[in-house]
Amino acid sequence: MLDLVLGSKKDCEGFSRREMLRVGALGAFGLGLPSLLKAESAAKKPADRRSVILLWMQGGPSHIDSFDPKPEAPAEIRGEFGVAKTNLPGVVLSEHLPKLAKNLDKYSIVRSGYNYNASHGVADAYLLSGFRFNASVAYPTYGSVAAKELGYRNGMPPFVQLGQNIDRRFNGGVAGYIGHEYNPFEVNEDPSQKNFSIDGVALPGGVTIDRFRRRRVMLDQLNHWQRRVESGAVHAMDAFYEKAFDIVTSPRAKKAFDLSEEPKALRESYGQNRFGQSCLLARRLVEAGVRFVTVTDAGWDTHQDNFPSLKNRKLPVLDSGYATLLEDLKRRGMLDDTLVLWMGDFGRTPKVNSSAGRDHWAGSTVFCLGGGGVKTGAVIGQSNEYAEQPASDPIQVEDIALTLYTLLGVPLDKHYSTPDGRPIPVAQGGRLLNELLA
Repeated sequence: MLDLVLGSKKDCEGFSRREMLRVGALGAFGLGLPSLLKAESAAKKPADRRSVILLWMQGGPSHIDSFDPKPEAPAEIRGEFGVAKTNLPGVVLSEHLPKLAKNLDKYSIVRSGYNYNASHGVADAYLLSGFRFNASVAYPTYGSVAAKELGYRNGMPPFVQLGQNIDRRFNGGVAGYIGHEYNPFEVNEDPSQKNFSIDGVALPGGVTIDRFRRRRVMLDQLNHWQRRVESGAVHAMDAFYEKAFDIVTSPRAKKAFDLSEEPKALRESYGQNRFGQSCLLARRLVEAGVRFVTVTDAGWDTHQDNFPSLKNRKLPVLDSGYATLLEDLKRRGMLDDTLVLWMGDFGRTPKVNSSAGRDHWAGSTVFCLGGGGVKTGAVIGQSNEYAEQPASDPIQVEDIALTLYTLLGVPLDKHYSTPDGRPIPVAQGGRLLNELLA
């Protein structure tokens, strides 16, 4: 269904989770004059055409068994997998990512990533907002900021989330203090199923648009008194339902969600599974006008049986879905305007544990990104010989956030106010990743 909820999920810890920059702001954002000029150049590009597809691997994917293998390391570090050569000389990936290896010209890998925290929930909140966890503030996720700053395009919702695989115990992946109306439209159905439809876009039970309109009028009358007395949250939800109604009646939205329009061969190339078809749906949504799509995928918390789990389930599905998405965007002339960002909670322990798994690891992680103003075919930074920590300047989530907002044309000197009136910048700390800008 098309929803706006906080959801629930359990992880290995057993918990539930329900003009641009001004010179005066340079110090605050860690930007020097060269960086400022680069940022201005990026912002002057047709940012309104840009979109983001975020591929979120909930649970924490193993960096050493995917995008940062160490084939020369001892077996207890190297693990069971061999490597696949990429189309970038001297660069290898896991042997179970052959399609992504052949498509490295369409994205770049950051191998000097660092996450200060290796706890589910806290990591989700941090990675998806660019702000370190603060129990007193629910920071907005990237898609919510994009929705607030950039608004609707072609009548499509600005921010859509596919799947519910985000740990929200600490408000990861939501709009937080900027307001409920900027939460994502969540699509919880599995797009790989034959009967896939979106409740509210494909109306249930044969309800016609006219009948839906009458129901809406009745609901407005019923809730009229609430608008006089209730909190701002009610007004925010009113705004959400207003937008939801626009989507219900939008032929463009219905068309965007109709995967049956895609050739069978292309759907098979993406993979006839939830992640693959979600990647295809993300492309269709961006094509229709959605500014930010988050595709969520669970099952990356591999404390036990890391290698069969990755080999038989996670890596082949990722390889087909992610690689075909990049190929499809490139073929359609969309990659230059669509930033595809891949990441998860954190990395995993370089040393294999006694259960043939890898545990949580904050010291080293990988980010993959390309398109939308970001270079492709590059490897940025490196980890040390055992993938334990960055061996070059660490790239942190704050850097990713600041760079992402720059590419989208979100002004970095923008401040929002919390409910108690405290001003908070849209991005805090970090540096512009000039080495990644195209």
